[in-house]
Formats: sequence, structure tokens, C-alpha cells
Amino acid sequence: MSDTSVWLPVPAEFYWSWLIPLVLGLFFSWQYRRDKVRLSNGIWFSLFFYSFLIVLAITILGTNNHPLIIVCGTIFVGFILLLGVLFFLQAFLLLWNAWIVWRHESHTLANMLTLFLGLAILILPFISSAISNRVPQPVNTFMTVFSGLLIFYVAFWFYNYLTMLVIYQFNRPRLRQDYIIVLGAGLLNGDEVSPLLGQRIKRGLAFYQKQQRRTKHPAVMIFSGGQGADETVPEGQAMLDYAIAQGLPAADGLAETKSTTTLENMQFSKRLIDQGGVQNPQTIFVTNNYHTFRAGMFAKQAGLKADGIGARTAHFFLPDAIIREYIAIFARHKWWHAAAAVGMLLLSLAMVLLDLYNGQF
Repeated sequence: MSDTSVWLPVPAEFYWSWLIPLVLGLFFSWQYRRDKVRLSNGIWFSLFFYSFLIVLAITILGTNNHPLIIVCGTIFVGFILLLGVLFFLQAFLLLWNAWIVWRHESHTLANMLTLFLGLAILILPFISSAISNRVPQPVNTFMTVFSGLLIFYVAFWFYNYLTMLVIYQFNRPRLRQDYIIVLGAGLLNGDEVSPLLGQRIKRGLAFYQKQQRRTKHPAVMIFSGGQGADETVPEGQAMLDYAIAQGLPAADGLAETKSTTTLENMQFSKRLIDQGGVQNPQTIFVTNNYHTFRAGMFAKQAGLKADGIGARTAHFFLPDAIIREYIAIFARHKWWHAAAAVGMLLLSLAMVLLDLYNGQF
């Protein structure tokens, strides 16, 4: 009796299939190097990643090595089961997160997004079922198709956004920066740096100090933020004072005190950089990790060549913050999305009319 667990040579055609993920991976790398803040890069990365997994699975099966197949198959099934459990419990996990945020953060609308989403996931199926029993079948079909397409569309771009946000966290800028921009956030009691803002400043200082130790290359830190209606000093000035107290030499810090939005953070900081007279200045910006990708979009819009690095954020705060960031990014292209929604509406209507024409109802 032959031993089927013997590792057999992999047929040559399996090796050729590795060209698919290789080409897709190279194309993604090229696109990402050209522009790190394009959401469509997430599509190319997903095509690379899932084609890699498929070819890897085919190659493993082609070895006919039973122990290897069993181990890999067990890992795959376990991962799928874990995803299934998380999908089934998603509404309860969102509500649990909302409860934690409610206990630790202010009760603002922006801090209750996981609450609204969790309730929507639980309640909307019952509302949909109640409506479908009270409307004609063609209307019900139209609503089902259109809502399904719309949910898939929003989820598809959210997945791409999440993919690129995660990839963006792996930015490792060279320790040869001329400027380090730290983006502002609201102050406490009108003039105090908040813990969240303090994390940004410390992250920027850590990079500045590491660069000084490793390369001795001088860098200037720009602290960017204007004065809000409830603040007694501009954010940029409060941040600069905080950084100097943390050990930053006063000569290596600048305060940008006019900006009121992230776009203005980038625009006004760029003006200070241009005034510095450095040829082809190397620049990075610092914000919280969940905000890096969208901030990179604003840097690009301002004509500022700068990659971002992220400061740590409390884990319980991330789901709300990420959803809020996605909504803001989605709204940046509202007319494109509106056109897509109209297209999905017309497609749904066409499918219903086709069924009516074929006598399906």
C-alpha cells in the first residue's frame, strides 16, 4: 500500500499560476508608491492578496501531502468560523463598544455611531420584513434589490478604506526629515493639551529625537492649530509650549495658529515650510492613527508632499473614530456616489420591469 502522505513534486503548471499574484502585487506596489491615499489601491491589494491565497491553496493541495493539507485546512476552517461568529455577533459587539464609549467619552452624536449602527443592524431586518408583507411584490423586489446593492456598495468601499488605513499604518519615513507637522485637536479647559493631543505631540517628538540620535539631521517641528471659540490660546501655541516642556529646543519649534480644519493645517504649514527656504524639503505629519489616511488626502490636496505617522489611540475609541473617518471620506466624493446610487436605482428598476415583462409577478 502506498503512503499518500509522501510529499509529491508540485506540477510545473502550479508554478506558472504564481505569476498572477506576483503581477498584481507589483502593480499594487507601483500604484501605492505613486499615491498612498487612493482608495482604489485597496482593490488592487485585495486582488493580490486573495489571488495569493488561492494559488497558495492550489499549490498546497498539489503537493498531496496529507499532514500539510490537514493543518492548513484546519487553520482555514477555523478562520472562516471566527469570521462567521464575528459577523453573527457584530451588532452586539457594536453595542458593547457603544456602552464603553458612553462611559469614557462625552455623549456627542459623533461618539454614538457604533450605537446607531448596532441598533440599525438589529432593527432594520424586522422593519424590512414588516414592510415587505404590506407592499406589492414588484415593489418588494425593487426595494430588496436596491437596498442590497446599496449596502454592498457602501460595504465594498468601507472594506477598501479599512484595507488602506491598515496598510498606511506601516509607513516608515526615513530619518532625514526637514519638517515634522503635528496636527492640532481641541484643548481642555481652553488652554490645556488633551491626552489625545498629547499622544500626537509625543509621537512627533519621538521621531524628532530618534532622527537626532541616528542621523544628526536637523528637523523643525510645526505645531498646527488655530484658536477655537472655547479656547483662550491657539492650539498651535499650546502644543509648542507643551513640546518645549517635554524637551524640544525652542529653536526647533514653530507654531501655526490660524488653521481651523485639517486642510488648513496642511495649507498653512506648507506656507511656513516654503518660507524656510529648504530645497525639496522632506516632510511628515503626525496625527492619531485612525486619522492618518484622511489627513494624507488633505496633504495631497494642499500640494504638500508628506506621509503621515500615527499616534496611539485608545482601542475602545477606534470603532467610532474609524466609522466617522469613513463617512467623511465617503462625503468627499458625494457626487460620484450619488451617481452610483442613481445607477443602482435604475438597475433595480430595470430588473423589476424585466420580471414584469416576463410575467414573473
